[in-house]
Amino acid sequence: MVEVTIEYVILMPVLILQIFLFPIFASSVMNTWVNSRQTLALQDVAGQLGSAVQQLYFSLNHDTIPVGTVTYSPGLPTFIEGAYYMGSATLSSSANPGSNPSFLQLTVTLAGTSNSVTTMVVLGSNVLWQHSIFMSNSTNACVSAQKFSNGTILLWFGG
Repeated sequence: MVEVTIEYVILMPVLILQIFLFPIFASSVMNTWVNSRQTLALQDVAGQLGSAVQQLYFSLNHDTIPVGTVTYSPGLPTFIEGAYYMGSATLSSSANPGSNPSFLQLTVTLAGTSNSVTTMVVLGSNVLWQHSIFMSNSTNACVSAQKFSNGTILLWFGG
C-alpha cells in the first residue's frame, strides 16, 4: 500500500503539470503554424500583384500601344482566412534617369495581424508611381496605368 501512495505523490504533480503545459504548448505551435500559413498566402498575393503591375507596365511600354488609360483586375482573393489585406508601393528611381531601371517595392499587409511581406518589381526608367493603396475587399481593387505622349507610364492601385 505504501508503494501506491508514493506513486500518487510522485505522479500527481506530473499529471497536473501536463494539464497546464500541453494546452500552452499546443496553442504556441498552432499560432506559429497559422502565422506561417498566412505569410505564405501573403507572399503569393504579393507576387501576383507585383507580376500584374510589371505586365501592365511592359504591355504599355511598347511603341505600338497608343496613349491612354488601362485598368486591370488581377483576380486576387478578396480575403485570406477571413481577413482583408492592403497593398502599398514605393518607387525607387535610379540616380541616372533614362538608362537605369526603377524598382517598385510592394508591401502587402494582412489586416488585424502583424503579417506583412515585401517584394520588388523591376520596371523601366520611364515609370511614375502615384501613391495609392490596394484594398482587397474593395469593389474596385485593380491596377491602373496611364500612358502619356512622351512615353511615360503612370501606375497606381484603384479604379
